[in-house]
Amino acid sequence: MKTIEKAIVLGLILSILFSITSFEGRCENISEKVLRLHILANSDSENDQKLKLNVRDKILGCSKDYLSTAQNKDDAKILSSNYLNSIKEVAEKEVKNEGYDYPIKVELCNMYFNTREYDNITMPAGRYDALRVLIGEGKGHNWWCVMFPPICLGAAKEEKKLDSVLNKNELDVVENGQEYEIKFKIVELFETFRDWIYSFWG
Repeated sequence: MKTIEKAIVLGLILSILFSITSFEGRCENISEKVLRLHILANSDSENDQKLKLNVRDKILGCSKDYLSTAQNKDDAKILSSNYLNSIKEVAEKEVKNEGYDYPIKVELCNMYFNTREYDNITMPAGRYDALRVLIGEGKGHNWWCVMFPPICLGAAKEEKKLDSVLNKNELDVVENGQEYEIKFKIVELFETFRDWIYSFWG
């Protein structure tokens, strides 16, 4: 291969790597600014999945009140931490009202998410802080969304939208997911590998 051809190939490779690295950086910035909500059903039975959604609705109603003063993710985490017992009680009450005796576990954690779509936004893969709720054995399909800013409640009910916490470039990523489909897959592969390393080394 001639020197000029090698230079062109090298330049192309470096350009692609720079583009992916820059995109991955934007995705990582997003994960540092939002708080996720993750709910696991007891099982995949129709009744358990329905119960999961009922618990979700009760938790969202509760969180809407206490998160109303949150200005950023750190505020949201502190407030959620203060209300963990209340959230658990709300979930337990709903489970009992529906005739079940499943135990409820509620915690704040940092966990890995694959690339996920919610209504008109795409959240890139990565590790996120999350309020995690396990119903019973927690072996059923999960439900997720973004708790802060509260997009779980739908655009018409948002008190603080994504554009209040994300900059223009980050907002472009989550609002135009179809344009970045290939990059999302590459970032997901990278994040999956990094999460494996993270879990392996503990």
